Amino acid sequence: MRLATYQHEGLRRCGVVEGEEVLPLPEGTDLLDLVGGAPVPETGTPVPLAGVRLLPPLEPPSVRDFVTFEEHVEGVRRSVSGEEGVPDAWYDAPTFYFANPAALVGAHDDVPVPPGCEALDFELEVAAVVGRPGGDLTPERAREHIFGYTVFNDWSARDIQSREMRVGLGPCKGKDAAATLGPWLVTADELEPHRDGEGFLRLALTAEVNGEVVGSDLLSNMGWTFEEMLAHASRGTTVRTGDVLGSGTCGNGGCLAELWGRRGRQDPPPLRPGDTVTLTVEGVGTVANTVVPGKAVEPVPGARRRPRDRP
Repeated sequence: MRLATYQHEGLRRCGVVEGEEVLPLPEGTDLLDLVGGAPVPETGTPVPLAGVRLLPPLEPPSVRDFVTFEEHVEGVRRSVSGEEGVPDAWYDAPTFYFANPAALVGAHDDVPVPPGCEALDFELEVAAVVGRPGGDLTPERAREHIFGYTVFNDWSARDIQSREMRVGLGPCKGKDAAATLGPWLVTADELEPHRDGEGFLRLALTAEVNGEVVGSDLLSNMGWTFEEMLAHASRGTTVRTGDVLGSGTCGNGGCLAELWGRRGRQDPPPLRPGDTVTLTVEGVGTVANTVVPGKAVEPVPGARRRPRDRP
């Protein structure tokens, strides 16, 4: 089943996607309730997908973005910090950072350039969505807690990211402006036929900029399964219904920064207003967002060097 949240005739609705139509669910239906186990109610008269604005499928309580593709780590590390190879610590556990749930945009929404950004980039990812809450899960139990999957594009201000991560924290504002989630939420059972013998989902991933393919990979090249990622995320805490777990960016051109690191130059160039990024995940769907100019905002001043007085 494919579940979507959309805007139609000024109203926010949820529905079941079938072919080129969406079958509306009753007004007031929240996709988060269905993710949590509520039964799917009867649908209404179909509406053409072409006539609706697709919104992020749900408003998640949290977004964890992992970094599970070794090839991506190797290329981006060289681009962002100038360091070679993959840190030894990467192999120890599926590392993640918390992203901004308030920054989510829909499958075809415009994406403004973040304030102060001169090196905007995309990131081709797949996200798993938690259904049943739980804590201290094993990978075996974790599979029962994954409701479904969606396409995730973690837009990145690479120049800002590079500067702020020198402090030893982050990414912060370099990843704070936008993240695409969509076009809909595909229930986990739909993707089971793509699972390989090691438990990975073997899905083809493709990234295009202005119609030109710049990257392609397989989701099964992840270093950890989504079940292992969810088990790690739940250690010592509770994952909640609707929590989003991003796979991290795939390799082989899943973002521009990886290519910059490998080629030693910004080729292809950073994204500019007018560029359209199209990301496709086999069995899930396609999102396509166009970059637009950002707002002019007042800059925050740098730190003042202070005396170290004591009371």
